[in-house]
Amino acid sequence: MPPEIIALIDKPHLLVMVLAVGAFCGIAVERSVNWWERRQRKTKWKNRRPQRFATRSWREKAVTPSKRTPDRALNDAAEQLRCVMEAKFLSRPLLNHSERRLLGVIDAALADHSPGWRAMGQVSLGEILSSPDEQAFFAINSKRVDLLIVDANCKPLHAIEFQGKGHHASNNTAARDAVKKEALRRAGVGYVEVVSGDTPAEVRDMIRKLASRIKTA
Repeated sequence: MPPEIIALIDKPHLLVMVLAVGAFCGIAVERSVNWWERRQRKTKWKNRRPQRFATRSWREKAVTPSKRTPDRALNDAAEQLRCVMEAKFLSRPLLNHSERRLLGVIDAALADHSPGWRAMGQVSLGEILSSPDEQAFFAINSKRVDLLIVDANCKPLHAIEFQGKGHHASNNTAARDAVKKEALRRAGVGYVEVVSGDTPAEVRDMIRKLASRIKTA
């Protein structure tokens, strides 16, 4: 055994000092590495941040960007809570006026033709669809359908999209709808559209046909 090691063993207080210095150095190095990684993530986030669209729907209006770095709210739950506690929040309706009227007509039609079914608003596709393909799942995870009809066991049956007058104002709206429609089709979930000119009678007739189609399947 080297004489230096023997000397440390003979003098325990020296051994403790050496271990303490080693631990301090290790902590300092770890903090330096973490600081550098946070700096790299910050730079990467700024470079990849997407441009904001000039026009958005009432649900997609962007909040005023914060002067704080984005990764401040992404580190852990404590940082997220601190960020939320410093922010202002306002509640807003889940559905707009036209969608609320459509939901009322659908609820009444379901009560007449299929009492076990119910309609839900603004449902995330990530909550009702799954896929072993991670990339495909991320493609639909944040997308929503205006209304979703489910059975008594909350199994999704039909997605209903309300196409208002300004629905196709954005160039990529049709592409987003195609992605949602194809994912739902592959999962065996129906997809129907209601346009602003449809009457309540036409919507009730549509629900009647959907209910009879399921019952006879």
